[in-house]
Amino acid sequence: MTPTAPAGVRRARQQPPWPDGDELAQVEDELAARPGLVTEGECTALLAALARAARGEALVLQAGDCAERFADAAPAAVDRRAEYLYSLADAMSTASGLPVVPLGRMAGQYAKPRSADSETRADGVRLPVYRGDAVNGPEAEPPARSCDPRRLLAAYDHAAAVLGRVRATWHGRPAGRRLYVSHEGLLCAYESPLERRGAGGVHASSAHSVWIGDRTRALDGWHVEWAAGLGNPVGVKLGPSVTPAEAVRLSRALNPAGVEGKLLFIVRLGAGPARRLLPGLVAEVARRGAPVVWLCDPLHGNTWRLRSGRKTRPMEAVRDEVSVFTRIVRAHRQWPAGLHLETTPEDVTECVSAQDHTPVPSLRVAFPRYTSACDPRLNPGQTADVLARFAQSL
Repeated sequence: MTPTAPAGVRRARQQPPWPDGDELAQVEDELAARPGLVTEGECTALLAALARAARGEALVLQAGDCAERFADAAPAAVDRRAEYLYSLADAMSTASGLPVVPLGRMAGQYAKPRSADSETRADGVRLPVYRGDAVNGPEAEPPARSCDPRRLLAAYDHAAAVLGRVRATWHGRPAGRRLYVSHEGLLCAYESPLERRGAGGVHASSAHSVWIGDRTRALDGWHVEWAAGLGNPVGVKLGPSVTPAEAVRLSRALNPAGVEGKLLFIVRLGAGPARRLLPGLVAEVARRGAPVVWLCDPLHGNTWRLRSGRKTRPMEAVRDEVSVFTRIVRAHRQWPAGLHLETTPEDVTECVSAQDHTPVPSLRVAFPRYTSACDPRLNPGQTADVLARFAQSL
């Protein structure tokens, strides 16, 4: 069954081809009947912390896995990731002299937008693409790749388990230094049932903050309309196809009241395009748009697919985009408020160095520890390198 929107509802892009509409409706009803995963008060506390970053009084580090796996909800695994994110925030704070708000890509990053609906195995068998554990499995076999609505309930259960461990880390920490959780608000069938109404209006109870991806930020699409009605802080990924006029309209649509800390613009242009495109974006948003918190995602715009089929990211381009972002944002008298990184505490080999200037697609690099379910992540050493570059640029 191909997803269709009811009459009067805007089109939602990047939705899975759920096979059974009746079962999907039952799952949505069950999600709507469950308690919210986060509270309105928690979202308000994050908004206050982000408002400090909007004023240049703090920084933001939004970081974590590319695609969470259900298995990562095990207590020891959650504790390790939480401690890692706190340690990164502390390092960023020490280097910059400013408090840092840690915002994890966790407790819900179970769905991924994809550039194609299918892929071909080495033996020529064509399979539906992996869309995240909330939709299907990564195993390269037809049964695993079937979209299963019941996985949305499993996503809720695993997110609840992760949040329980995250909240346990809040003891003794001021609200502005707590680890909050975020994910891409991609799946309508998950996000809509988890909307909750509180004293301040409607909020997404699936996470403290949600973001709209570059593939789903159409002004006439469901995702922007949905996020515009939320009280949570929301983010938008801005890729090379965005125009200054579109960025202005997005800022006004998603932050019509001009609330500090409400809207994060997560720039993911790539090192080269950032030099050409970012000055116009920042200048026009500063001149005609609503207030935004500027973050740099230096990974997504610098992703390369090698001839082997493996994806990687060259560290030289990653560091370069961080420097370009900081310089350009400051040149327009705006605050470069932080970073959005895909990173892991594991010592993986997924991003590479290309210091010999070999064209990246031609690199013949061994990846002895490539464990990501989707895109390449920074390991701890590489992440420390990026944080140091950002602090130096400030």
